[in-house]
Amino acid sequence: MIDRPIRIGLQLQPQHMDYATIRRTASEAEDLGVDVLFNWDHFYPLSGEPDGLHFECWTMLAAWAESTSRVEIGALVSCNSYRNPDLLADMARTVDHISEGRLILGIGSGWFERDYTEYGYEFGTAGGRLDDLATALPRIESRWQKLNPKPTRDIPVLIGGGGEKKTLKLTAKHANIWHSFSDPETLERKLGILGQHCADIGRDPNEIEISVMGNTENRDRMYELGARLFTVHTGGPNPDLTELREFLAWRDKLNA
Repeated sequence: MIDRPIRIGLQLQPQHMDYATIRRTASEAEDLGVDVLFNWDHFYPLSGEPDGLHFECWTMLAAWAESTSRVEIGALVSCNSYRNPDLLADMARTVDHISEGRLILGIGSGWFERDYTEYGYEFGTAGGRLDDLATALPRIESRWQKLNPKPTRDIPVLIGGGGEKKTLKLTAKHANIWHSFSDPETLERKLGILGQHCADIGRDPNEIEISVMGNTENRDRMYELGARLFTVHTGGPNPDLTELREFLAWRDKLNA
């Protein structure tokens, strides 16, 4: 296994707080030394008051591209269903330029039914949404090559999810980063499946960075299994960076 340094992400969930608080927390996280700043791609809160304060993903990423200077930024994850793939490619390219090459394109097939029904998207089936993602990823990659100007770099693609037949197969073919929501035992098994999908197409699985949610109880085991991007989360109304500080100290100790 090719080793990588540990990176720490913060998912700043854009719910239950005003934008001034979001901007201030993003700046504080960057000052603390976080490696990646994520939001999410939903239209309503996922916890707390269902109709509470909430902001849109990609316009926020463009604002973060201007208000930060060092951290990578992205969605954990952008929903493929909400935007035409060629448009999403152009949006990502634009945020890539605004940020001077700091965008990660996190993408998944979508799952939150209320987003779909309230905004007029067809929810369909989980399998159908994954098939749509399989169609979208080559279109995104193709559009990046046609745009003028092109992206500033090969924009890293993060795919989130754990479906063994479709999601991991797409990860093997298209992703630079795989984000798993699994526990350690499940992650170990799915890494074997991902490795087989990579072998089937002749790709080295070590090219794919393994990303997980930060959990102090299992992070050492996740590290042993190869996870290197650990993301903690916080949201409104009073975002708390205590856990982030603890993970940053852990990163610095192991990376020293």
